[in-house]
Parts: sequence; structure tokens; C-alpha cells
Amino acid sequence: MAGLNKVSVDDINVKGKKVLVRVDFNVPLKDGVITNDNRITAALPTIKKLVADGGKVVLCSHLGKPKNGPEAKFSLAPAAARLAELVDTKVTFAADDTVVGDNAKKAVAEMNDGDIVVLENTRFRGNEETKNGEEFAKELADLVDGQVFVMDAFGSAHRAHASTAGVTKFVKETAVGYLMQKEITFLGNAVEDPVRPFVAILGGAKVADKLNVINNLLEKCDTLIIGGGMAYTFLKAQGKEVGLSLVDDTKLDYCKEMMEKAEKLGKKLLLPIDTTIAAGFPDPIDAQIDVSVVDADSIPADMEGLDIGDKTAALFGDAVKSAKTVVWNGPMGVFENPVLAKGTIAVAKALAETDATTIIGGGDSAAAVIQLGFADKMSHISTGGGASLEYLEGKVLPGIDVIADK
Repeated sequence: MAGLNKVSVDDINVKGKKVLVRVDFNVPLKDGVITNDNRITAALPTIKKLVADGGKVVLCSHLGKPKNGPEAKFSLAPAAARLAELVDTKVTFAADDTVVGDNAKKAVAEMNDGDIVVLENTRFRGNEETKNGEEFAKELADLVDGQVFVMDAFGSAHRAHASTAGVTKFVKETAVGYLMQKEITFLGNAVEDPVRPFVAILGGAKVADKLNVINNLLEKCDTLIIGGGMAYTFLKAQGKEVGLSLVDDTKLDYCKEMMEKAEKLGKKLLLPIDTTIAAGFPDPIDAQIDVSVVDADSIPADMEGLDIGDKTAALFGDAVKSAKTVVWNGPMGVFENPVLAKGTIAVAKALAETDATTIIGGGDSAAAVIQLGFADKMSHISTGGGASLEYLEGKVLPGIDVIADK
């Protein structure tokens, strides 16, 4: 599965054709202003290719989670405006609460080859989008006369929605875009055919979110590093006192099983040997907080572990130094707090300094790497947190599965 044996934008001729492209413009907004346009810039190579080839390019995406149908604060208008600044062609935003209504139809009808139309947030259709409603999927396809659909939204590829999967039933040609190809090449090669030693680093709060990932990666990697909140469940499973730290008591047996599995397979499983503790979780999250560092088996009963300690950072850093492939998903602590970001910074720094292929699996670890200024030092930063996790679990992603094979 390392390679992606799917029809790509390089294999199709779109001149004069209408092309519906599912992009991931789910960008963070504050007071209507985009605070990070990474997802828009990540889609540019595919968009520019289709424009250069003379396609009439119709873009659709979701943004946020509107609860009650159309909500102005979830409009894709700011994303369309930002895109217009980044390309040398006409971009029209089709403001349309039904996504495919009269405004959208008019905008598409008036397109010339190489023009771009951005549709309104697909989630304005509520369940019709998220439950893969056939009628909405057909309406999207009809907008481009059932001609071509290109899937380039890796961040939504794990969802079988109308705009990611359902629409493919009603179009003649399907293909993946460059971003999808890049994501699968990096993640696929890492998991299926890594250059060894292969080190996987998992962090984040909950073991439950990563059960299958831990299981799958143990079979693939040489060393598995576990940090973040989920490490305390493993430490408790070893019989250590973890105080008030985040623990999932229902997963203690699972953690024991995984530690036994690692031993049986001859894999290294590294857990924190010291931890940064405080009297409680910072509130607000970036509040000033008093911390101290103790060994991982000496957490006082009234204290909570919130980051890895310096000895652990050095241990994890050493494991990364000798690696040839590293996949990282999930921060080492409460990285949003400057005092509790040290562990995450140390791991990011170790990755930045290695010659290994470094792949950041979206979500919080991607946010951390970007926020901490290490983005340009990584081989690949995934645009999809949930999608990359499911891929690392070994799952088939519906948004990839529906695209025609070569």
C-alpha cells in the first residue's frame, strides 16, 4: 500500500471540462480572519495544475461544525478571498446556503476555462453531507455536468461524506490531487516500507484514541515512544504511582498487553522516566503555573503529571538521533502552556536535527511544530490529524477507496 495506485491529476485531460475538486479549506478563523492558511497553500499545486490545463475548477470544502444549517461564521468566503490572493486567475465565491443553488449554478455557468468557483461550506447541508446523502452528492456532480471529480482533501479522506465519497457515483472520471499523493506516499512508505531504524512517537491525552495505532505500529516500527497524557496509563499499568495524572483505568490490561507484545517482538517501547508535575491542570490553559520535575515512579499522590521531564526528553531525543524514519503524532505535554511545552519542544528539536525522514501526523503535533517554528525542518507535515491516525492504524480511507485505480 506504500504507493498510491490511483488515477491522479497527471493522468486526466481536463481542458474545457468542469472539475469538482474536494479541498480541505477547514482553516482556523478568529473574528472572520484566517489565522493559518496552510491548508489553502497545500491545495495550490493541484488547483494550479487544473487551471493551467484549462479546466473549469469548482472547489468545495467544509469548515468547522455548523450545528443548525447555514451560519455566517462558518462561511467559506474568507477562504475564497485568500485563495484569490494566491492565484493568477479569476476566483468567484458562490454565496449559496444550499451550496448548489441558483448562485452556484449561475457562477459555474459563467465560467471560462481556467476560472475558479468556490462553493459555500458543504456542511451547510447538515446530515445530507455528513450522512453521505445521495441527493446532495448528485447535485454536486450535476453542477459539473457529471464530468470530473478530484479528491485532494486528505484531512477529510477518513469520512464517507457526500462531498468526499458519495459524489463519485455520479461522475465519469475521478482522480486524486497532488496533496493526496504526497500524504499517502509519505505515510504509506513510513508504515509499509520504512527505511530503518523506524521510530514512532505517540503522544496526546488518551490511550483510547490510539489503541489500534499502538497495536499496528508495534508490528511495523523498531522503537515506539509513548509520551503525553496517555503515558500515565502505561506507567500505572507498570505498578507506578501516578498521583492525579490522567489515567484510563479501563485500559490498564491493554497497556500491559502492549508492553508484553513489544517484548515478544523484540521492539523497544520507551516510556517517560521523569515527569513535570503541578498541583493541577492550568486554567486558563496558558496560565502561570508552578512545576517541579520528579522521577516517573515518584509522582506524589496530590500532584499531576503534565509534561515529560528533562531526562525523558534526552532519552527520546537519543532514540530519534539514530533513526532513519520517524513518525510523530501527539504532543508530549500541555504544549499550549509555555512552562509545559518543554518536552514537545525537545522532541521537535530532535526531529529537526536528525537526517531521518520526519513525518508529523497532523493534529496537535502539526500545530506544535508549526507554532514552535520547526515546520521547515520536517520532511512532511500531514494536513489531516484524524485521517493520518486512521491510516497509521492500517484502515482503508473511504475518500481514497472511491477513486478509480490506475
